[in-house]
Amino acid sequence: MPEVRVPAFAKINLRLEILGKRPDGFHELRTIFQAISLKDELRFKTSREPGIELRVLGSDSLSSEPIEQNLVYPAVDALRKELGITAGVAVELRKTIPAGRGLGGGSSDAAAAFIGYMRLFKKQLPRERLFAIAATLGADVPFFLESGRALGIGKGDEIYPLPDIPKRHILVVSPKSIHVPTPDAYRWLNARQLTNAAANPKLYGFCALAWSLQGGPLLNDFEEAVFQQHPRLAEIKRELLQNGASEALLAGSGSAVFGVFPSPAKARRAAVGFPHDQTFVCETISRDSYRRLIPGFRV
Repeated sequence: MPEVRVPAFAKINLRLEILGKRPDGFHELRTIFQAISLKDELRFKTSREPGIELRVLGSDSLSSEPIEQNLVYPAVDALRKELGITAGVAVELRKTIPAGRGLGGGSSDAAAAFIGYMRLFKKQLPRERLFAIAATLGADVPFFLESGRALGIGKGDEIYPLPDIPKRHILVVSPKSIHVPTPDAYRWLNARQLTNAAANPKLYGFCALAWSLQGGPLLNDFEEAVFQQHPRLAEIKRELLQNGASEALLAGSGSAVFGVFPSPAKARRAAVGFPHDQTFVCETISRDSYRRLIPGFRV
């Protein structure tokens, strides 16, 4: 029985600016997504049994949840209905990206489920329709269909590819004992109402940085509020900088923190300083590299 394997890469936000609350209750964002080489893997096979079979390995918490709660399940289910496929499918998700740490693992898994399912059944969807379905599953999911470096606006679900920047070596530190639910991070932030007068200067500066081939300095509007609630995360950032990182930043709304290092060797040496946390030495992934790592991928 043929098997399709698809990697699901994590992301970091090189910049994440929150302009205020929208009339629909969501927050208006401007963010620069960047794919990194830390990844999960999904494996797909056709099944004689009808429906969707999902098995999760590598995460006790996710494997104990009902499969319908994992974003892979609604992603596959949405495509089954959209494409009119009645055959059963067996999916195995091998987790490496820590869940709930601002690295986009669940959203990446959902995007990889789209790619793997279409490859398995040799189907395609128009780009606009695929991105529309992806946005119904989560604001980050459309980015993982584009990958590389990309601008996210609106809720973060409106994606525009940006020029790739030179490769950066990354150390991700994921504290095992700290989890930051995204709704809590927004509540702590208490972003002001979006107004054109306040937003325009910030938008102009953001756009200039977004199109810079050097990428500009790292920034995350969540940092101050999240660090106040979890001082250990601020300590991790300081330790990354003290141990050779040129820059360091909270990943998304947290709780992972990442540092940018001049070489993988220096990142590995710095990782030794975090014996009680999960650490991952990885690198940024360009859009072209992403396409090469997923043979046959076309969106």
